[in-house]
Amino acid sequence: MKKALVLTNGLYTTSDAKTAHGLVRGSERFLIAGIIDNASTANKDAGEILDGVHRNIPLFADLATAIVAVPDADTLIIGVATVGGKLPTEMLVIIKEAISCRLSIVNGLHDYLNDHADLVELAQKNNITLTDIRKPKKREDLHFFTGDIFNIKTPIVAVIGMDCAMGKRTTARLLREACALENIKAEMIYTGQTGWLQGNQYGFVFDSTLNDFVSGELEHAILSCNKEVSPDIIFLEGQSALRNPSGPCGLELLISGNAKNVVLLFAPKRIYFDNEEHWGKIPSVESEIAIIEHFGSKVIALAMNTEGCSNEEAYSIQASMESKLNIPVLLPLQSGVSKLIPALKKLIS
Repeated sequence: MKKALVLTNGLYTTSDAKTAHGLVRGSERFLIAGIIDNASTANKDAGEILDGVHRNIPLFADLATAIVAVPDADTLIIGVATVGGKLPTEMLVIIKEAISCRLSIVNGLHDYLNDHADLVELAQKNNITLTDIRKPKKREDLHFFTGDIFNIKTPIVAVIGMDCAMGKRTTARLLREACALENIKAEMIYTGQTGWLQGNQYGFVFDSTLNDFVSGELEHAILSCNKEVSPDIIFLEGQSALRNPSGPCGLELLISGNAKNVVLLFAPKRIYFDNEEHWGKIPSVESEIAIIEHFGSKVIALAMNTEGCSNEEAYSIQASMESKLNIPVLLPLQSGVSKLIPALKKLIS
């Protein structure tokens, strides 16, 4: 794996750094050697700040300090997901410095590095690469929906959320890892840039795909995965939320992805979509389950994003929701997802 530094530039403790957070939790594509943030987090462990788990990934105040500490790093990953996907001006300055230090750059934003002529010229001069993960595929490389998805017998489970930044990808990854411990061969279809950065083999970047080909690209990823590695179960990483007005998404996974089972993420302390009051209140969990069932899929578990909850509150809400809905409620970060294994075994039996 390439040894990489991740740039967050002061955003590490915010939800904007969810790409960095995913990489801190694990990647099979890159060896994450450090996070470049700012002076307030410098010299701390990125894992401990993220979720209390020491991962031996240091936070650095700036690029120069990081390069001295990790002289064999060869890649800088842009570790933030900004509104609108634009590269912050101050990050462009650091990116130029990194290129001059012969670090290749990997970027998951909609603002493509290869559209910046000065960066391209500097990269060529220093013999490094600029990789834009979200750059759309060429028309000839896209797939249109065929309907072959309906011939698959492998259980497909969509991991979707009631809002953005809920932990959909992390939960899907934890489910895959929990299955591996039980000798269940599970695969995860990624649908965002971080899923690719973490090393998942099958998937596509949903929000940079032409709308006419979203269903086909989703189907193609699932069909390819099923044919090439014959998994026992396939997890689909959700994007945004069914009713988030800034980017309603998820029904594609149920309909075009033929996911008949769902793990639904909710955050009991979050009131408004994206915490924006004028976007409207997040509806009830029960109403979301009803919508999913109307489309022919079944919610087999809830997973809780516990932001704003004490541990006592989280476990109390978990018990209450399990009693009310009679399905497992997972606390992925506090106690993992192994509680769902018995239900998953039933799906593949």
